[in-house]
Amino acid sequence: MNTRVLKTLAVAAVALFGACTDITTEPKSNPTGANVFNDPRSYRASLARIYGGLQVTGQAGPAGNPDIQGIDEGFSHYLRQYWQLEELPTDEALIAWGDPTLPELNTQQWGSGNLFVAAMYYRVFFQVMLANEFLRETTDAKLAERNSSQAVIDEVHQYRAEARFLRALSYWHGIDLFGDIPLVTEADPIGLTPPKQSTRTAVYDYVVSELNAIQSELPAPHAGEYGRADRGAVLMLLANLYLNSAVYTGTPRNAEARAAVEAVINSGAYSLDPNYLHLFEADNNTSPEIIFPVPFDGEHTQTYGGMTFLVHAAVGGNMNAANFGIDGGWYGLRVRPEVYGLFTNADHRSAVFFTNGQSVDINSISDFSQGVAAPKFRNVTSAGVAGSHPVFPDADFPMFRLADAYLMYAEAVLRGGGGSAATALNYVNAVRTRAYGNATGNITAPQLTLSFLKDERARELMWEAHRRTDLVRFGQFSAAGVWQWKGNVKAGTTTAAYHDLYPIPSSELGANPNLKQNAGY
Repeated sequence: MNTRVLKTLAVAAVALFGACTDITTEPKSNPTGANVFNDPRSYRASLARIYGGLQVTGQAGPAGNPDIQGIDEGFSHYLRQYWQLEELPTDEALIAWGDPTLPELNTQQWGSGNLFVAAMYYRVFFQVMLANEFLRETTDAKLAERNSSQAVIDEVHQYRAEARFLRALSYWHGIDLFGDIPLVTEADPIGLTPPKQSTRTAVYDYVVSELNAIQSELPAPHAGEYGRADRGAVLMLLANLYLNSAVYTGTPRNAEARAAVEAVINSGAYSLDPNYLHLFEADNNTSPEIIFPVPFDGEHTQTYGGMTFLVHAAVGGNMNAANFGIDGGWYGLRVRPEVYGLFTNADHRSAVFFTNGQSVDINSISDFSQGVAAPKFRNVTSAGVAGSHPVFPDADFPMFRLADAYLMYAEAVLRGGGGSAATALNYVNAVRTRAYGNATGNITAPQLTLSFLKDERARELMWEAHRRTDLVRFGQFSAAGVWQWKGNVKAGTTTAAYHDLYPIPSSELGANPNLKQNAGY
């Protein structure tokens, strides 16, 4: 990763609402604006702590002082939980391990007591509360009280926009995964009164308004510091909200989705990486394609979640761990046969698969040798050099990238969002030309259908934490769509439609009487 990335430097002032029991978001310190922000450098450090909520799990390295309680600290990682909830219940992935409640994610058999679902819920609100407290302490009035210089004021205005972006990102994850959740902002009083539950639509509307409001306060696409939010990141988050608007609110906003990704593409700030595998390697910070990463560094952002999990858990069997820049595999993640079958040998993206000693068919989820391995993420640079640490990878997680924008544009066009069908076809074929190395994989206009795009997104974005959201949008996650071990049946079966949302954790329901459980749980 790029060493210019904003580091996690200090603990932000944080006061969190008390509605957590089995897993808590109790603050680890209780500083105030008076003692945190006397030094102007503290603003940057506190913003870094919010970014750090996506990267690390606590205050003491990979283990020892976790942000949330009640679950192994490595398991509690924001990105690790988000990835698992987006990938394990789908046709793209499963995990061999038998940790309590983890196998339920493989089979869509979870309940409201699932530890991993709860950890993600509390991670979302831990991020929200970090951002809220930062915003409370950085108002113009607070800056004036501290006799801040104009240079500090100008810097802090951008920092506030970044904090609002990060809060919006977590609120998007919250409504996507859980539906109706509390909406808590810096304007809400701090106290012990549990927050009220808002509707999914209300939170959606708030997040969209926030993202539109902050665009002018952030750098142009690809013009800021690596790993920090800019207008490109804001537009991609808006595009995701708009493209899924029919799911979240009942009202399609495909024209807005198309316009948002069009603005990203037309900015000229990004280009497809000529080497697909480079997007997932230890020096992927140099890729011209990545719009917004979650950065990791083997020396500075050590965690047993994040990229440590994604690199190690996919390695095992007959693989030589050293080839992936790590000291050993964790024998966990494989791909299911349905998505593996979407690839052809001529598709260079299939190079991520490892088949030696691995069966395609899966009779036993817990047997790592059953299911094709897919070590897509690697702690090795494009030059073949191992990362800086054999346990903690240097590869960054590409949360938003240009190929996704191309495919989102095509989908928005097909869903009636305006734009150009010819341009949509060109974008899809640009992605496929890279995948095949030439035009032999290109498709024609009649072949560009929503069904094709659903499969192409699996090929291009496999294991990048999009699949569950995609399948819900395409109506194929629960009550339709079948793949091995869905519904805890080897051949697969449909599940009840309420699985399109995860349950509100039972621990949170017990602590907050204002919350109503999602239907079906």
